[in-house]
Amino acid sequence: MTPSSPSTPTVSSPATAVPSPDRASSPGRRAFLTAGAAAGALAIAGPLVAADTPTDRNDDDPIVARLIRENDALVLAQLALQDLRPGVRGHGGVPDPYGIPSANATGAFLGVLACAFASPTSQHYRSPRLREAMLLASQALLDLQHEDGTIDLAVTNFRSPPDTAFVTENVAPAYEILRSDPGSDAAPILERLERFLRHVGDALATGGVHTPNHRWVVCAALAVLHDLFPDSRYPARIEQWLAEGIDLDPDGQYTERSTTIYSAVVNRAFLTLAHRMNRPDLRDPVRRNLDMTLYYLHPDGEVVTEGSRRQDRQLRGTLVRYYAAYREMAVREGNGQFASAVAQIEAESPASVVRELPSFLTESILRRRLPAATPLPSNYRKHFKHSQLARIRRDALSATLLAGTTTFFSLRRGSAALEAVRLSSAFFGKGQFQSEAIEEIDGRLRLKQSLRGPYFQPLTPEKIAELRSYAGMESNGLLRQDHRASRTQSNIQSLESTVDLVEHPGRLELHFRIEGTDHVPLAIELAFRRGGVLEGVEPVKGVADAYLLRSGIGRFRLGDDVISFGPGSTEHTWTQLRGALGKWDGQSVYLTGFTPFRFTLTLS
Repeated sequence: MTPSSPSTPTVSSPATAVPSPDRASSPGRRAFLTAGAAAGALAIAGPLVAADTPTDRNDDDPIVARLIRENDALVLAQLALQDLRPGVRGHGGVPDPYGIPSANATGAFLGVLACAFASPTSQHYRSPRLREAMLLASQALLDLQHEDGTIDLAVTNFRSPPDTAFVTENVAPAYEILRSDPGSDAAPILERLERFLRHVGDALATGGVHTPNHRWVVCAALAVLHDLFPDSRYPARIEQWLAEGIDLDPDGQYTERSTTIYSAVVNRAFLTLAHRMNRPDLRDPVRRNLDMTLYYLHPDGEVVTEGSRRQDRQLRGTLVRYYAAYREMAVREGNGQFASAVAQIEAESPASVVRELPSFLTESILRRRLPAATPLPSNYRKHFKHSQLARIRRDALSATLLAGTTTFFSLRRGSAALEAVRLSSAFFGKGQFQSEAIEEIDGRLRLKQSLRGPYFQPLTPEKIAELRSYAGMESNGLLRQDHRASRTQSNIQSLESTVDLVEHPGRLELHFRIEGTDHVPLAIELAFRRGGVLEGVEPVKGVADAYLLRSGIGRFRLGDDVISFGPGSTEHTWTQLRGALGKWDGQSVYLTGFTPFRFTLTLS
């Protein structure tokens, strides 16, 4: 998926609703990428305890009743977002934060209003004001839809089939929820939404995608549309995409490794397909991903994002987007750890659960009683070989080691966060340390890198003649100066770097060994999260938020949580090495030295 648009004040209802009582559905794009300001101000007090399994919709169910009340509190804020200026493009819809007409935001708007309008216990039940607002919004969707059935995501994608699928995840549930209340005089709204959705089907039955998760979002939308308006093109197209195979590695990780956004998107898409297409086998990748994700949790509920290949890399996030998937799979399989994940999300992000109201209204499985909770993993060492990531968790201590990235280690102790450890050297301007793999050697987890720095000899007469004969000249007739591949190498320098992670009771050690060419300046950067207090360090002159640990033990303190690190090493004061990445956006402590360099950093 392409990067999302900036945060928007709209609140989307993420589920794709259908008549079947136990359908799993996929969330709306905007609901996943942003939490509405109005929703963020709400709080659901106490745990959400479901009643026994209902066989049909029951608005008096404890969860449903509470979520309807919370959704009601969003309605007026949503109405205030509707663009009612006469004659503007997208009249009756909701613009994005830049004032650009947005089918995404308009679909989210319809989701909130439809839940209130069609729920007998809502204070807005069958409200004429909501009816008129939805009539205008449904026409806005038609006005924003292109002749091929697609819509635009104005910040990046135009006439975009995948973004059209994401809009469908809000519009389809609105359609079905309104259809479930036949006495509400919503027929004109339903007629417009049906036209929009049928035309969406035309786009998705032939349209392409950008990213791996797009395939499954498009498939889920087609599955929903096939239930609503059966069309042989839809399952045929789904099978074309599924024939490529599920992009899940043996660790349980999807291609994009996006632990706070797109893994959750894909899980919900597969759950939709599992029910809609009668493909229970598609619940298996969801189960495996949910299992793996439990080992990506820090003690405070944040999720490891360092390994992501998408825009959530290194950003703070929680399990909130996994809520419906954990809840459904907990019920289906009696999984107590999944039930604990549900409880954690409800405790940490209560306001966000209101976005699941369309699913709760249409899926009885989400209203079933959860199995008894069992503790989440909190004491383990796991090496995810295919993801090139290792995790160590010892209650409040949580560590992550990664290959394939310059940010190769991070550590949490409670709320105190060492967000990154990075190593760089001045070796020919290419000395930023990055390992291709994690190796396990005698109980150690090892990262390593080999670098070469050659010099180049003059071109031979034969090579000069050869290059002159085929476009070897610049436009001025001179021989090009580079042609490194054609030159003999000499004076070759090398740098071999190894970092071992070793665990001892109560502490972790990073063993650095950098050798080869002598006297190469190097620096280890310990990047701590903003907001804490550093002790035992001294500022680097001329560099903001940069410090040296000359000797002894340093400490990073945030509230009652402390990370100790050391001993210090300051053989020079050059921290912003040539060819290295810029300083981390936080509080950075540097340890410096020269090759050959052997050093053990202790963290506790």
